[in-house]
Amino acid sequence: MATPTRGRPRSFDRDTALDKALRLFWRKGYEATSIADLTAELGIGAPSLYAAFGDKKTLFDEIIDLYGGRYGGFAGRALTEEPSGIAAIRRTLREAAVEYTQPGQPNGCMIISAGLNTTNAEVAARLEEMRNNNVAAFEEALRADIAAGALPAETDARVLARFTASMMQGMSQSARDGASREDLERVAELALQALPRPADTRD
Repeated sequence: MATPTRGRPRSFDRDTALDKALRLFWRKGYEATSIADLTAELGIGAPSLYAAFGDKKTLFDEIIDLYGGRYGGFAGRALTEEPSGIAAIRRTLREAAVEYTQPGQPNGCMIISAGLNTTNAEVAARLEEMRNNNVAAFEEALRADIAAGALPAETDARVLARFTASMMQGMSQSARDGASREDLERVAELALQALPRPADTRD
């Protein structure tokens, strides 16, 4: 009689498994998530994990793309949908308070937190690039506001974009430390007071 082996279950659903792996990386970070953690979370053996997703880094690369489309795209949507860069920043900071404290999912932002303390240079570099791309997108939108006369000419678009990213990173970590949605909403409103007013509303 053959001995049963722990492989991929017949009911294996790749998309469901990816979401479970994503949430595990989100909670623990890249470095602290082991292959044993992944196989336990997904309920499959290591050979099946490698067959379905490749190695840990390959799986994480796929998960980063999934995260952006499924959970982490609110800043990009704001930049696309709002009529100005400053409006997009206001919306982004307010939505961060909500997105980082959603019931039923890990707190904070995976792109901000998953690479902390990692020794994998490629993982760290990719997450850093994604964060810096967000800063660049904010800066570009703010420069367009200045050029259109929607923001004062003396507005420092680069620093304001970095301020926005810094606030998002701080709110993400605060959420992971237990800050409530209401706490972060108040933080966001304080941050909004530091933003320049549109040029046509100045005294």
